[in-house]
Amino acid sequence: MIFSTTWSINQPMFTGKVLRQALDKFLKGEVAANARVQVILPNGDFYDIDGVKLLENKIIGVRETHRLAITVSPEQWKMGKVIKKL
Repeated sequence: MIFSTTWSINQPMFTGKVLRQALDKFLKGEVAANARVQVILPNGDFYDIDGVKLLENKIIGVRETHRLAITVSPEQWKMGKVIKKL
């Protein structure tokens, strides 16, 4: 079973709900469920995800009261070159 690897939205940011929808779609396949998870920076560098934190905003009047923040670190070991998007 193959699923599209691209998940985009028509708004400037992901919400927790949209992230969950994307993950639920990807994780239906065994390959995606066991795949390494990384973040690609705008300069093309890959970073490993260390964790996820729920943070509360203290600014009054901001429309988002909380945020999910993903913490990253440089790759622990380099993977081979990406050959294609599935």
